Formats: sequence, C-alpha cells, structure tokens
Amino acid sequence: MLKKITESGLVWLWLTIILLVLDQVTKIWANTNLAPVYGGPVIEVMPHFDLNLAYNYGAAFSFLGDAGGWQRWLFTAIAAGISVALLVWMYKTPKSDKLPNIGMALILSGAIGNLYDRLAYGYVIDFIDWYVSKDGYHWPTFNIADSVILIGVGLLIIDTFKNPDEKSGKAASKKASKKAA
Repeated sequence: MLKKITESGLVWLWLTIILLVLDQVTKIWANTNLAPVYGGPVIEVMPHFDLNLAYNYGAAFSFLGDAGGWQRWLFTAIAAGISVALLVWMYKTPKSDKLPNIGMALILSGAIGNLYDRLAYGYVIDFIDWYVSKDGYHWPTFNIADSVILIGVGLLIIDTFKNPDEKSGKAASKKASKKAA
C-alpha cells in the first residue's frame, strides 16, 4: 500500500500543503489588516490592483451569496466531494505524470482552503481586487485559493491537449491492434 502511494500522484501533496498554508496565512492577514468589511482600508498596490477585504457567502462571482445560508452547506459538500475525488484521481495517477498531478494538487489546495473558510467562518475571505477603473468594472474579488484552482484547471486542460490520443484511450487501442497483427 505504501509503495503504491509513493508511486502515485499523492507524492505531489507537498505542493497542496504549501499553497494551503500560503492561502490561509494571506486570508488571516487580510482579515486582520483590511477589516471591517467594506469599511476597512483599501491598499492600492498598483494601478488597477488593490487589496480590499470582502466576505463571499456564495460561490464564484458570489453566486447564491444572498440565498439565506443553505448555500454554505451545499458548497461545503461540493468542495469536500471534489477534494475526495481529486485524492482518488491522484492515487490512480502515476507520479511521473507531472502536469496533471500538479494541476490536481493546486485544485485540491484551493478547494480545501475555501472549504476551511466555509466551515470556520461561514464565508470565504477574498481580498484581491483587479479593476479597469476605480469607478468602473471590477472583477470579482478573489483569493490565493481561487487563483490556484484556476491555474490547476488550466494545467489539466493543457495536459488534455498535450497527448490527446493517450487521454482518449486511442493510443492503447492502437498498441493493442499492432500487437494482434
């Protein structure tokens, strides 16, 4: 069993842990230094980029943020389910498949980071604010966990295009056909 774990994608969990710690440390910093919500200081990092605390009671783009509280448990269950599925997927993936394993490690880190927030606080702490102009369009405020989820999904998408025959199983069927001939 231990040999299977050390030969699987689970060896990449160190990356999950480092990014999870980074996510939680930055959220604690933001919650301490940028509070109270919407009334605390906004730190202007550079043009079009501020640090501004926001509590997200919903999902991406505050989807269902004002639904009355039940959404907390829905999104908690979804994040927990995704986390378990990623752990199983990583267990079944050889450690040598770096791109998908790194992608899954990043997604797992972000899912657990936001899951922790929902369980501990009832909302997700966001603080990264990108915008076109101060009075104009702002992208939804986000955090490190959201960022690593996005990067992880991007890596998985890139991996599917890298060797599409292997991903669809066509390569295996071609090899089997050649052996039979």
